[in-house]
This record gives sequence, C-alpha cells and structure tokens, in this order.
Amino acid sequence: MPFYYPNWINDFWRIMGLIHFGEKDHLCVAGEKRFDEAAIRQFCTEHGLAFYDTACEVRRLKDNASDAFLEVVTPTDITSLLLKIPHCNTLVTTGQKATEVVAQTFHCPVPPVGGNIDLTIAGRPIRFWRLPSTSRAYPLPLEQKAEAYRKLFK
Repeated sequence: MPFYYPNWINDFWRIMGLIHFGEKDHLCVAGEKRFDEAAIRQFCTEHGLAFYDTACEVRRLKDNASDAFLEVVTPTDITSLLLKIPHCNTLVTTGQKATEVVAQTFHCPVPPVGGNIDLTIAGRPIRFWRLPSTSRAYPLPLEQKAEAYRKLFK
C-alpha cells in the first residue's frame, strides 16, 4: 500500500475531509473512485499525522479482514517508535484489535469508543484515543464517525 486507508470503501479520508475541509470528497480524485495520494500526503504533513500498525506480524485465522479473526504474532514496539517521534503526544487506534494491543502493551484499560485515557510512555505524557473504525462494516453513519474524530482535533 502506498499510504494508509487506500481502500475506496473505507471512510477514513472522507472523515478527514469532513472535519478539516467541510466536504467528504476533498481528499478524493474528482470523477474517480480513488483517494488523492498527493493531497493526503500534504494534509498529513501539514497536520502532523503519522501512521503505523500496532502489529508487525499477524496471522489471518479466516479469509476476511475482521479483527475477530486476526492473531497478533509480533506486536509493534510502540515505545521505540514513539522515541523516534519525540513531539508525538497522541496515540489513536481505530479498531478493536489495535486497541487491545496498545492496552496490553501499556497495561492500561481500553478507552471507550470515542474516548481517551492519559498514559506515560517513555517518560512523557501520551493521550490514548480509541476512535470508531472507519470501515463501512462498522455500523455508525459517516457523520457520527466524523463527530467522534472531530473531538480528537479540538
């Protein structure tokens, strides 16, 4: 994948478009069913967004994308990753499995969907958010998902 959330049926970039530009298709290529990678890269750079997976190795237990059928074989060393980005003060997960990995790694409770908790990681404060999945399989309208994400950016 050249960038995170490239799947046309995932709503992550539409949510960012709604929140930051007032239009869900702002980060889409006009007239095409694809996202605008250059616009997304520029947006992420300007807003200080970085993405990474919470696992470096996973095993699919069934032939689908459901978190329920993923086994984390090797979790990401999140602490080492955060040490490389010293100005990072927020950690966000968008799925159940990713949230569980972070909670297990830092021995903390799982935040409620749309909520956050404060952690100390590598000696610095980090706010850990759990936001709704941007998959269309997650049963929440786009506008409600955007409202949850909007809280993160306030």
